[in-house]
Amino acid sequence: MKEINVVPYRLAQLSGIVHGACGMDSWCFGPGKKLYMSTSPYEKEAGFIVDRTHTKWGKGRPYEWCIVGMWLCTWLMFSASPEWSGVIKGAWIFCMYCLVNAVFYTMLNANGNVYMVRAFKTQDEYVALNTYGGIIPMLTAFAFNIAFPVAMAKIATSPAGWSRLVAVIAVPLAAFGMLRFLTIKETHEVEAVSATEKISLKDVGMILKHNRYIYILAIATLVMNFVTNMGINTYYFTYIVGNVGLMGALSVVQIVIIPLMFVFPPIIRKFSKQKLIMAGILTTCVGLFINFIAGSNMTLLMIGALLQNAGAVPISMLASLLIVDCAEYNEWKGMRRMEGTLGSVNGFASKVGGSLGTAFVGIMIGLAGYDASAAVMPDSAILMIRLLYSLIPLALYVVVFIAMGFYKVEKDMPQILKDNEERRAAYLAEHPETENK
Repeated sequence: MKEINVVPYRLAQLSGIVHGACGMDSWCFGPGKKLYMSTSPYEKEAGFIVDRTHTKWGKGRPYEWCIVGMWLCTWLMFSASPEWSGVIKGAWIFCMYCLVNAVFYTMLNANGNVYMVRAFKTQDEYVALNTYGGIIPMLTAFAFNIAFPVAMAKIATSPAGWSRLVAVIAVPLAAFGMLRFLTIKETHEVEAVSATEKISLKDVGMILKHNRYIYILAIATLVMNFVTNMGINTYYFTYIVGNVGLMGALSVVQIVIIPLMFVFPPIIRKFSKQKLIMAGILTTCVGLFINFIAGSNMTLLMIGALLQNAGAVPISMLASLLIVDCAEYNEWKGMRRMEGTLGSVNGFASKVGGSLGTAFVGIMIGLAGYDASAAVMPDSAILMIRLLYSLIPLALYVVVFIAMGFYKVEKDMPQILKDNEERRAAYLAEHPETENK
C-alpha cells in the first residue's frame, strides 16, 4: 500500500540514531528531494516504459512488484546503524529515499491505469474500484496516523527499535499491497492494434501535443498537492489557535468523509465527472472561506476542514477515470492510448505541486516578517498565516474550477466509446489470435 507514508517521521528517527537531526535531515533529504524533483521531467519516461511493456504477466501488472521494493527500501532507510560514520549514514539514507520516491513510487504512479483497464472492462467496474476500493486504504491510513505516533513513543526508543517498528509496518503492508498482483490478472487488450506493435517516443509527443484534456487534470492535481503540502496547519494552530495539540481534532473529521465513498457510484451514474469535480471544488472553496473567518473558533475550523476534505473527494476518486477518458480520446483520434504516459503526466503535476507548496509557505511567511524566535509575532506574519490557511488556496481552487469548465471531452464520450469499441471488434475479427493476450 503506497498510501501509508512513514518518511515524514524521519526527523524524529534521525535525532535518535544519527544525532544532529536537523543538519543530517537537510544533508540527507535536501539532495534527495532535489533528485526526486529532478526525476519529475522524466516521469513521462516511466509511463513510456510501462506503455511499451509486454510480458506474460501483462503490461501494468509486473510493476506491482515496486510495492515490495518501496517498503523494503523504506525499512532499510530506517535501519542505518549508529556505528556507521556520518557520511555513510547520510549516503545510505539518501540512496534509500531516492529509491523509494524517485524510482518505485514513480513507477507505481505510471502503472495503475494501465493495469486497471486491462483487468476490468466496464466504466462501472472502474468507478467501483476507485470508490469502494479506496475505502480500505483510507481507513488504513487513518488508523496509521493515530497509531504510529503512539507506537513510536513505545518502541522507537533506539536504533533497533526504529528498525523493528518500521519492519512491523512494512512487511504486512507490502504483502497486502501485492494481493492485487496475486489475485487479479490482465485479461484483455484494449487497443485495436497488434500487441506486438511497439510504442515510440513519437507517440508520446503526439499525445502531449494533441490531448489538452490531460493538462486540465494536471492543473487540478498540481493545485490539490500544492495546498495539501503547504504544511501551514502547524503555523496556524501555533499562532492563531494558540494550541498546536488541537490540530489533531481536524483529522477526526476525515472519518466522516467515508460514507461519501459508498454513495459515490450511484451519484456518478446521474451526474458527469466534470460537474461532480466542479461541485467538489466549490465545496472546498466554501470550507476555505470559513477558515478565513474562523480565527481560533474550533467549531468553525472543524466545519471548514470537513467541507474542504469532502470537496476533495470527487477529484481524488475520479482522477483515474479522467485519465481513462483521455486514453479513450487518444485512441479515438488515431493515437495510441498511452495510459501509462498520461498517468505519469499527472504524477509529474503531483510532484511539482507538492514541492512548490512546501517552498511557497516558507517564502511567503518569510517575506511577511515571520521570526520563530520573536517574543511577539508581527501582525503582517499573522495575517499571512491566515491567508495561507484560507484565501490563497481558495484563489488557486478558483483557477481549477475555471480550468475544469474546459473539460468538454466527457460530452463526446458515449460516441467515443462506441467508435472505439467498433474499431476493436473489427480488429479482433481480422486478428482473433490477439484476443485476451
